[in-house]
Amino acid sequence: MKMGRGRTSRIRRRKLFRSSVSRGVNESYKPEFIELKKWLKDRKFEDTNLIPACFPGTGRGLMSKTSLQEGQVIISLPESCLLTTDTVIRSYLGAYIAKWRPPPSPLLALCTFLVSEKHAGDQSVWKPYLEILPKAYTCPVCLEPEVVKLFPQPLRAKAEEQRARVREFFSSSRGFFSSLQPLFSEAVGSIFSYRALLWAWCTVNTRAVYVKHRQRRDFSAEPDTCALAPYLDLLNHSPRVQVEAAFNEETRCYEIRTASSCRKHEEVFICYGPHDNQRLLLEYGFVSIHNPHACVYVSEDILVKYLPSTDKQMNKKISILKDHDFIDTCWKKVLLGEIISDTNEKTSLDIAQKICHYFIEETNAVLQKVSHMKDEEVASINQLTLVETLWTEELKILQASALILNSLQTPFRESASWGGVEREGDRGSEAGAQTHEL
Repeated sequence: MKMGRGRTSRIRRRKLFRSSVSRGVNESYKPEFIELKKWLKDRKFEDTNLIPACFPGTGRGLMSKTSLQEGQVIISLPESCLLTTDTVIRSYLGAYIAKWRPPPSPLLALCTFLVSEKHAGDQSVWKPYLEILPKAYTCPVCLEPEVVKLFPQPLRAKAEEQRARVREFFSSSRGFFSSLQPLFSEAVGSIFSYRALLWAWCTVNTRAVYVKHRQRRDFSAEPDTCALAPYLDLLNHSPRVQVEAAFNEETRCYEIRTASSCRKHEEVFICYGPHDNQRLLLEYGFVSIHNPHACVYVSEDILVKYLPSTDKQMNKKISILKDHDFIDTCWKKVLLGEIISDTNEKTSLDIAQKICHYFIEETNAVLQKVSHMKDEEVASINQLTLVETLWTEELKILQASALILNSLQTPFRESASWGGVEREGDRGSEAGAQTHEL
C-alpha cells in the first residue's frame, strides 16, 4: 500500500507514532490478572475505569478504559480488599501477636503475614494478590554493594543506613519468629529468612498506602498507618499529576480522585509526593525522568572545600546553612536576601561555579565507570542502568546550572571591561555572602 505524502498524512502518522509510544499493551488476559479480578470481585470490587497494561518506560501499570475527567473517582477499593494489621490480628497470627512481649510493631506484623502467606502458596487466601507482587525489588538495600558504591555520597550514606536498619529489623525479630514454630512443620528459620523478610519489608515500604488505624495494645507504639491495596498499587508515580487519595470513612473504601483529565487508553498515574530522584530511589527503587523536583545535593564537606580559607565567617555561614536546612540539600533560594557588595556577589558566583564544575567532572567520571561496568558485569546490568539514569538526570541539572551561573557572571565581566567603574553597592558590608541556586 502506498503511503500518503500530504500534510494530513504526516499529521496522522505523527499522532499514530505518539499514541503507539505512550499506549500500553493490555495484560488483563493474563492468568494472574484473571485470578486477581475474580478475587477482587468476591470482595465486592469490580473496576470499570482501569485495566492492567505494560507501558514503555514505566513497565506494568494501569490504563484508562475510558476518558477520565478532572475530579472523577478513578478507583474505590473496599476495606475488605485492604491488607492491614486488622487482617493480621484476625488471622492465625493474632493469638501469637497478642501474647508476645514486648509487643511487635505494626510493620513486623505485616511483614510476618506476607512471608507466612507466601510460604503457604496455593493454600493462601491472598495468593491472587501475592502472585502479582514483584519477585524482587530495586531499593538500595536490595542492590549489590559495588552498585551502591556508585551512588552520590549523600544517597550512599542513606543507603548504608537503610541496609543497617533492615538488618537490625531482622535480627530483633528472630525471637518472635521462633514463637511461631507451632504453626509450621518446617523450621521457622528456613521460612523467615533474611531474604524473605527483606522482600516483605520492600513490599510494605514501596507499595503501602496511608490508612490510620486506632492504637492497639497488641502492637508497639509505632504509628499504625500502612495498608496494602491490591490492584490499586499497580498505579505508577508521576511528579506531574495531582490526585486526592484517602480512606473514605463513609463508604469504607480507599479512594483516589484525579485532579486532571486522562484520555482513553493512556496510563493513569498517581503522585507519591514531591520527591527528588535520590529520595525516589531510596524509598521506591526507581528514578523519574525529567523530574521537576530533581536536585543535586551539596554536602558540608564540599562547601568547606570551596569556601575561601581566609573567610573568617566560614563557621557562621555553615551554621546559617544548617539552620535553614541547606546542608545536604539542593540550593533553591538566596539564603539571606540582604544587599551585599558586588565583590561578595562575584565571589559567591565564583564559588558556585567551581562547585558546579566539580560535580560535572565527578558525574562524567562516574558515568564513564558505569558504562565500563555494564560491559563487564552483565548480571548487574539492570542495577547499573538505574544508577546511570540517576547520574544522567543530575548531569542535566548541573549543565543547566553552569549556563545560568555563566550568564550571571556576564555583568561582572562587562564591568571589568569598562575599567572597573565602582558602583554604590561596592561600599557595602562584606557580611552575608549568598549561596546561589544550582
